[in-house]
Amino acid sequence: MSEDRAARAARAVADTQEVSAPPAPDPRRWVLLAVVVTAQLLVVLDATVINIALPSAQNALHISDADRQWVITAYTLTFGGLLLLGGRVADYAGRKRVFLIGLAGFAVASALSGAATTGWMLFVGRGLQGVFGALLAPAALSLITVTFTEMGERAKAFGIFGAVSGAGAAVGALVGGVLTEYASWRWCLFFNIPVVAIAFAFAVPNMRESRIEGRARYDVAGALLGTVGLIALVYGFTTAAGEGWGSGLTLGLIAFALVLLAAFVVVEAKVRAPLLPLRVVLDRDRGTAYLTSVLLGVGSMGMFLFMMYYVQQTLGYSALQAGIVFLPFPICVVLTATYTAKLLPRFGARALMTLGAALAAVAVLALTLLEPDSSYFGLILPVLVVMSVGMGLVYTPMNNVALSGIDYADAGVASALVNTSQQIGGSLGTALLNTIFTTSVASYLATTPGDAVAATMHGYHVAFAVSAVLLVASAVLVCAFVRALPKTPRVTA
Repeated sequence: MSEDRAARAARAVADTQEVSAPPAPDPRRWVLLAVVVTAQLLVVLDATVINIALPSAQNALHISDADRQWVITAYTLTFGGLLLLGGRVADYAGRKRVFLIGLAGFAVASALSGAATTGWMLFVGRGLQGVFGALLAPAALSLITVTFTEMGERAKAFGIFGAVSGAGAAVGALVGGVLTEYASWRWCLFFNIPVVAIAFAFAVPNMRESRIEGRARYDVAGALLGTVGLIALVYGFTTAAGEGWGSGLTLGLIAFALVLLAAFVVVEAKVRAPLLPLRVVLDRDRGTAYLTSVLLGVGSMGMFLFMMYYVQQTLGYSALQAGIVFLPFPICVVLTATYTAKLLPRFGARALMTLGAALAAVAVLALTLLEPDSSYFGLILPVLVVMSVGMGLVYTPMNNVALSGIDYADAGVASALVNTSQQIGGSLGTALLNTIFTTSVASYLATTPGDAVAATMHGYHVAFAVSAVLLVASAVLVCAFVRALPKTPRVTA
């Protein structure tokens, strides 16, 4: 009898060990990573690839100066505004399924944008790119989160993902320059189609499906409040350039946006299946990581936006030359982010992120020394290198912190929030810093009329100074609020 009890006890222990044993690593996980980072590169790259081609597209489609910004913001706003909903859809509908739908839709929207015959057709196409990108990006990141279960491999995967995310903006500038110079602005959009086709072919046989079991609930009210609130806020910042910060229209739009965003928070606190569970962002470390991502988005977009204008309009570089100018940035970001994955277990996220944000702030602040004839090798190249090293030090640990300790059921929405925070920062930064630039130029001309070059440089300097302040704020936030964790993310099943 005692032997039977001992045998049953031994079987129970064996069963417990079998249940608690971690799942075997997916043998196709590195192929999956290659597909996912390719999709992420497309999503990030398409936010900037059109920048260099914008003058050609504007002339071809007869888009007014007032409306040309929507070629960029139609994408970034729909993408950033719908990412959270896309993450929740991926959680319930299946991450592989949503990833494939996002890929296919992104290709169709790219074809529509490239074939545009009017400005509004291009705006609609770019907006649809953002919609399908909002399905694609969170599904991609959550697939990494649930596929890579070993700590060292996950750190390496996030390092690669972070490098691609960080380098995408500069790669977009280079690709846009090459395609605009030797083909047409339309190919800045058409080139997505063959890349998507290759990624799709590899994704279908190599991805496993994963989803939350149970009845799907979608927070449509939250999605509408959040998206419309962000659009109103960006539009309010944009309006301030022409109407002034004190105008009734500007203040009304900003107040309307703040009311909508406050209502979004109230809805998320009360609705049964919130678009953004507040537990995700109220965690001290994760909340700081998301806020840091917003500030980095504002600061880095400011640097790229005005440096693009500076090298083309002030220094007179061609589209291709302007793209080549930024080539050192993605190379250094990739190298730094990859190496940061090795440093992460030793130094922790707080030290690396603080150092990275501080380096980025110093680099952007140095741009206030720009003159109309500044040397590329004497000033611009060193700034790009220091900025890229700083960003590389931030991205990998920031992604890890943002997903650390997250519940399996929240993996999609937490992953989406990583991209959402960056896109919100980029959208707000583009509108806010462009308004600051415009008003600074106008103020300078009011006191020193006729000196357009000096006024433009003054506008650049003010915009760069504001960007640097925001980057300093991100470094202070990280140093003050991120705890010294062993920074490899934990997804709780």
